[in-house]
Amino acid sequence: MQLLDFEKPAAELERELEKLRAKAASQDIDLSAEISTMESKLAETRARIYENLTPWQRVQIARHTSRPFMLDYVAHAFTDFCELHGDRHIGDDASMPGGFARLGDRRVVVIGHQKGRDTKENLKRNFGSAHPEGYRKALRLMKLAEKFGLPVIALIDTPGAFPGIGAEERNIAEAIAFNLREMMLLKVPIVAVVLGEGGSGGALGIGVADRVIMLENAYYSVISPEGCAAILWKHRKHAPEAAEAMKLVAPDLKKLDLIDDVVPEPRGGAHHDHQATATAFRDVVLRHLDELEKMSVSKLLDARYDKFRNFGEWESKA
Repeated sequence: MQLLDFEKPAAELERELEKLRAKAASQDIDLSAEISTMESKLAETRARIYENLTPWQRVQIARHTSRPFMLDYVAHAFTDFCELHGDRHIGDDASMPGGFARLGDRRVVVIGHQKGRDTKENLKRNFGSAHPEGYRKALRLMKLAEKFGLPVIALIDTPGAFPGIGAEERNIAEAIAFNLREMMLLKVPIVAVVLGEGGSGGALGIGVADRVIMLENAYYSVISPEGCAAILWKHRKHAPEAAEAMKLVAPDLKKLDLIDDVVPEPRGGAHHDHQATATAFRDVVLRHLDELEKMSVSKLLDARYDKFRNFGEWESKA
């Protein structure tokens, strides 16, 4: 498993603990006192690390290669998933899978960005950066959800929409802009969840929702910390400072009322326990669906409009 720099003190203690356990087993000696001391020290070290994460450290966790991706949540939190393909214009986009599924006892439409864990899968999934076809397919599925009266669950995990020449030729900006308008008018509940990376318009293209939720160690921003650092400081090495200044992680965005809820992750991040994270995800999403499904369509649309119109408002006190 990928080891992040700030995790190394805990990893070293974990290796020492494994050596003690192996020695006790192989030599049949009692090292229970030493093992207990090492376990306590390891627990304290992990607590110190993960209870005081910086925004840049959370960004690193959000990008962890072992973190659960969109289809992992589909496997662990949803049932009866039936994937649908194609945008009915150009073709299919494997970086934006979606289809019908069940969440608990509810029928839903689930869409989202999908990354890969190795070179072959990343090439297939385009590193989680969707083409115009992906956004048009997502909207096609949302319209199906509206037709059948099903809520939409959008799972966001992308560094941004694909910026290639082909994507520009096929009007990716128009595809995203069209989604923004149509999602604002969709007559069924929409819940968007930022699983890892929430990068710029690529994230917002499926992120106009009645409830916007983030995983505890995800980030959501108009630009990456490295991109911001390159613009402001002329060097990517200032990415940690940019991450701090941008207020892009879940705790900061919740304080600013830019998101509605935070899904807690297991200590150390979602990559340490996919099932526990998926269970927490399912419980939070179902709670918000319970609230949204009690609202009339007119009230739902008005609340969604007001939610986004109120972003950026502030008051100054003399």
